[in-house]
Amino acid sequence: MAAKSAVEKSSVRLKTVLDVLAEGTWSEKSLNAGEILAEAIVRVPLDTRESELLSGGIPRGHKNLTAETAKLVKAGWLLKGRSGWTITDDGLRATVAFAKPEEFATALAEGTPVPADTPLPTAPAKKAPARKPAAKKAPAAKAAPKKAAAPKETAAVEKLEQPSAVAIAGDFNTVLGAPEDWAPQYDEVQMKFNTRRKVWTLAATLPAGFYTYKIALNRSWDENYGAFGVRDGANHELNHDGGKVTFTYDHATRDIVLG
Repeated sequence: MAAKSAVEKSSVRLKTVLDVLAEGTWSEKSLNAGEILAEAIVRVPLDTRESELLSGGIPRGHKNLTAETAKLVKAGWLLKGRSGWTITDDGLRATVAFAKPEEFATALAEGTPVPADTPLPTAPAKKAPARKPAAKKAPAAKAAPKKAAAPKETAAVEKLEQPSAVAIAGDFNTVLGAPEDWAPQYDEVQMKFNTRRKVWTLAATLPAGFYTYKIALNRSWDENYGAFGVRDGANHELNHDGGKVTFTYDHATRDIVLG
């Protein structure tokens, strides 16, 4: 029964991900992947087992939800890009056609297409704000005497303080030679700082596969960054064909570029 409950929760959270994205299209509010996943978990809270922290310091339920969103991509309801996540028109229609959690779960599992005649959902009507009585104008204040202009000084450019160490901690650390995965304290997973470009890099050769990872600073999990540079955010994901890959971390954006 517990397994069934977990499956049901997963389906509800996946639908919630689409709901949050749909609401974003109406409000024109842009949310990154970490914020979308966090909101889905707020609306459908993790149970005790789902809240257990895995070796990477990520709750089990959060990691599972991140992986499960691949089903939304496969269904054609969600697009993942470097600029963020976007709900497709079919994804918007799916929130209408499969409004009930059990219908949504079945459609997603069986690959049921959204009926062609399903209309796009519309934004809730906004209430017109009540008009306030016009405020009386206050008497014009007397202008304060002008102060002598201070001599111009050259603005000091704030220097970005770099961390003492940057690690790429994920489920492929043992491939890099570290004793265990998701462990930012080992030398094998430390990135090198390029003083000219002001970025951190690590080149690795990985077998073909699907990998997840995060950036951890100063050899611990106290400060870490996930997808789209979000602190304590969702894991970065890498579908790799096999071979060499170079990870580049920019501390100004807290994000990763692959090369």
